[in-house]
Amino acid sequence: MRIGLLAPELSEAHGWGRYSLDLARALLAQGDVELVIAASAASPDDGGLAHAGYYPILPPLVPAGRWKTPRALRATPRLWRIFRGCDVIHALAEHYLPAAALVAGRRPLVVTAHGTYLPYSLGRRGVGPLYQWAARRATIVPVSNYTARRVADVLPGARVRIIYNGVHAERFAAVPATRPTPAGPTVLGVGVNKARKGFHVLITALARVREVVPDAQVVICGDTSDTPYQETLAGLIAEHGLGEAVHILGRVPDEALLGWYHAAEVFALPAVNVGGRFEGFGLVYLEAGAAGLPAIGTFGCGAEDAIEDGRTGYLIPQEDPTTLAERLVGLLSDPDLRARMGAAGRTKAFGQTWEQVAAQVREVYQTAQRG
Repeated sequence: MRIGLLAPELSEAHGWGRYSLDLARALLAQGDVELVIAASAASPDDGGLAHAGYYPILPPLVPAGRWKTPRALRATPRLWRIFRGCDVIHALAEHYLPAAALVAGRRPLVVTAHGTYLPYSLGRRGVGPLYQWAARRATIVPVSNYTARRVADVLPGARVRIIYNGVHAERFAAVPATRPTPAGPTVLGVGVNKARKGFHVLITALARVREVVPDAQVVICGDTSDTPYQETLAGLIAEHGLGEAVHILGRVPDEALLGWYHAAEVFALPAVNVGGRFEGFGLVYLEAGAAGLPAIGTFGCGAEDAIEDGRTGYLIPQEDPTTLAERLVGLLSDPDLRARMGAAGRTKAFGQTWEQVAAQVREVYQTAQRG
């Protein structure tokens, strides 16, 4: 089977890139697959993927900007030539769906729906009808039930197959040679520092947690380029007198991040839906589980699939620092509960492999080929 992939930057630096690399590698490992890859122009390196052709000609997805859809459409003449002879066309990022649909013609078309972008584009003035036409041609692969519901709200009757993200559980279960030494019981948060990740809720909750667990700490790892949000967090830290208790580290090397996963007691990412944008799945919850940490996320987003409430961690209402503080105090005060939830999280993570994801995606390809 020859698959034409429209891929974003093949990089571990963001979710689209990690997903694309992991899925492509897993598909190749199953054999009997040949990949032809049209990728972001910001991805001159093929990521070490075996391929029958690699063409970095699509508009980059990072940093965020305008005109990605028309710029991708301008690449369609070249895409026609590149994907000649492909059996299936798969847009690994929603931004490339209209171009993928034009190129696919009567061939099977698949698009992965990671989160906000597809439902937003389906209802967007101007390009909405174009995305709706393309999406009705495609098999849509949302990475969570919540994402699937948001797509269905805008495009009832769409052809949908939910396939959760995989996780490299063995990577995060491995205890690093060196680990940081926190100043007290530590809650870890990992993600780009922006409002949708809910770090403002976590910091507010910490002030309440420290009334019961005085030496509790929060460590946040992730990109800090959103300056206004960083100022918001700094204001909260000052307001609550948490200057010695909140540690915003920015992006850290993989080994350092792994060290924090194994030095912390609890993982928390209290995601918030902001202006129609939402957490599509939340792979970090599974990564934390693989490291043996109970995870706390929120209802009303993809975390509902990544966390089993009461078993691998907790789901709480969004923008609710009071409930978050209660859950954190309960976990920080009960090592046996942390151990049980951490063990369940590890089991869940090891059961969600990229091999399984690739097998399900192949089923989508084969079903689409049969019509």
